[in-house]
Amino acid sequence: MQTFMDRLARGFALLGGTTLSLLIVLICVSVLGRSMNGFLHSDVAQAVVPGLANWLLGLGTGPINGDFEIVEAGMAVAIFAFFPICQLRGAHATVDIFTSALPARANSVLRLIIDIVFAAVLVLLAWYLLLGGLSKLRSGQTTLLLQFPVWWSYAACIIPLWVAALVGIYVAAVRAIEVFSGRSILLMDDGADH
Repeated sequence: MQTFMDRLARGFALLGGTTLSLLIVLICVSVLGRSMNGFLHSDVAQAVVPGLANWLLGLGTGPINGDFEIVEAGMAVAIFAFFPICQLRGAHATVDIFTSALPARANSVLRLIIDIVFAAVLVLLAWYLLLGGLSKLRSGQTTLLLQFPVWWSYAACIIPLWVAALVGIYVAAVRAIEVFSGRSILLMDDGADH
């Protein structure tokens, strides 16, 4: 089961990384297009190379229409896609001012409680995201510029969030086994300590 969860979490982390990389390329192309559009409309470009400037403008040189709508939806997918690997590795940010002085057993029990709560929160988020997506599907709401249905964004986020919830439940179950058996099963990255 550990191998399956690890592969699942890594697969979604790759999805998140790919999504994030594509969004970076989209933003760069859009900013470059916006800058080119501004330059091509400038007095200098219109005076020096008016034919080329007007030809490039006629091709549609400019920002990508609806780029912020795509980034908004894509960032949500990327964030939810990183949740499973963070939960499986225990890589969420932690503040351990008080817990670092506790005995190992107390920290194990505390980690179990936190992982149970985190799993419950992930399931609750996934459930309400599903309900929200169904509501957007029924309402037929679309985005302002691209006019794509808002429920598409919800649908793209639902699967990674449900996978994160599944991984969260698995981690909580393994933490319970660790607490009651006294042995360590999951490897920990120990989060980003602050």
